[in-house]
Amino acid sequence: MERGGKNMLKIRNLSKSFNKDTDNQIDVFNHFNLEIKANKCTAIIGSNGCGKSTLLNIIGGSIKEDTGQIILKGRDISTFREEQRAIYMGRVYQDPSMGVSPSLTILENMSLADKKGEKFTLRRLIKKKNINKYIELLKDLGLGLEDKLDTKVKFLSGGQRQSLSLVMAAMKHPDLLLLDEHTAALDPKTSNVVMQKTKELISKYSITTIMISHNIRDAIEYSDRIIMLDKGQIILDKPSRNVTEEELITIYRTKLDEKIA
Repeated sequence: MERGGKNMLKIRNLSKSFNKDTDNQIDVFNHFNLEIKANKCTAIIGSNGCGKSTLLNIIGGSIKEDTGQIILKGRDISTFREEQRAIYMGRVYQDPSMGVSPSLTILENMSLADKKGEKFTLRRLIKKKNINKYIELLKDLGLGLEDKLDTKVKFLSGGQRQSLSLVMAAMKHPDLLLLDEHTAALDPKTSNVVMQKTKELISKYSITTIMISHNIRDAIEYSDRIIMLDKGQIILDKPSRNVTEEELITIYRTKLDEKIA
């Protein structure tokens, strides 16, 4: 994942507060700036409350910034609603059920993802000519899902659902893929499988990716760049190959000591 150089995403002068103008006001970002390179995977890490989830939600449009600009591929999307931004973005959530429709079959889920950004009716949801394409995409996962097209997603394991979510999120080759701690709800063995599938998909389609992770080792191994946030500010920004697990743990401990003191 070492390709690319141009900026895919620019965040300019972003400010966001919660409970504004009250005694409980929380200032998360204050004139925050960030640029994300195209075709790179950027891991964002930091302790709880540092702003990483808020940042991802602002980019995705589920939380509205107070001020600032979100520029994606040269297009200012700051005024776009969440469903409008979803045309250009894919997202995989921490909950394995959030990126899929559990009551629908694998085939129906794949067909829905394929219709992203288009007008359609449920009656014409599935097109037979696309089924072979879906089968090939699922085969790449190596989980046998291509043989379970008529199985409802609610009967799949968490790892299978998350892998399906990944394929669906990447299917339309989005400008930006948002991974919101997408392995946090999985056991270690399944998490490793999903992370490997994540790496393969990102590499295959050269998708610009922002990955939030609590797993320091995964953040280093599966990204090109590590950004650490603290109180809405960037306190570390390095190529992943130049970062060690020990270095990140030391920073975490230092920040924890500061909070206790």
